[in-house]
Amino acid sequence: MSQFSSRRRGSHSLSHSSPSGGGEAFRLSADAGAGALKLHKGDITLWSVDGATDAIVNAANERMLGGGGVDGAIHRAAGPELVEACRKVPEVKSGVRCPTGEARITPAFKLPVSRVIHTVGPIYDMDKQPEVSLNNAYTNSLKLAKQNGIQYIAFPAISCGVYRYPPKEASKIAVSTAQQFSNDIKEVHFVLFSDELYDIWRETAKEFLSQFEK
Repeated sequence: MSQFSSRRRGSHSLSHSSPSGGGEAFRLSADAGAGALKLHKGDITLWSVDGATDAIVNAANERMLGGGGVDGAIHRAAGPELVEACRKVPEVKSGVRCPTGEARITPAFKLPVSRVIHTVGPIYDMDKQPEVSLNNAYTNSLKLAKQNGIQYIAFPAISCGVYRYPPKEASKIAVSTAQQFSNDIKEVHFVLFSDELYDIWRETAKEFLSQFEK
């Protein structure tokens, strides 16, 4: 299977974008002009392509006012304008701006990308159908990207931190959902914060996508 640097197309900016064995890319389907899936290990707040048609996905909570992990890092990097923009997102019920599995979009402010797409993944041990909720989080994020002219999108490993989603199961949902948008989004990136997650996502991408490299 051919593997190539994440910098071949576009001017991707990302700290640690080429770790040992990193930066792999995979075709999302056999169709002519199909999009690519790209893997990185590093800090998602540093990722960008063109600052115009790119977006990062925030693993938010239902209040959308910041939190720990990726959520807190994105809010810190974007500056206080992001939480103010999030406050303006209408609540669908008291304290809930983005229910689990749904997605919302805001400007990115001090981040190098154009937009932030906020989605809420399931808490694995509390969600009755965590696989459905996680699929919805990825699907609705990609739908929102498509609707807003986003051609390059970067995801973290949604729900794989304090929400305790088993990473291998999560990676299968992430990669298979990205495949469904192979003709809509030019590049779907996953920016993973640990070697363990990176290796799991790479293994799953090879399982699902290596057939398209032949």
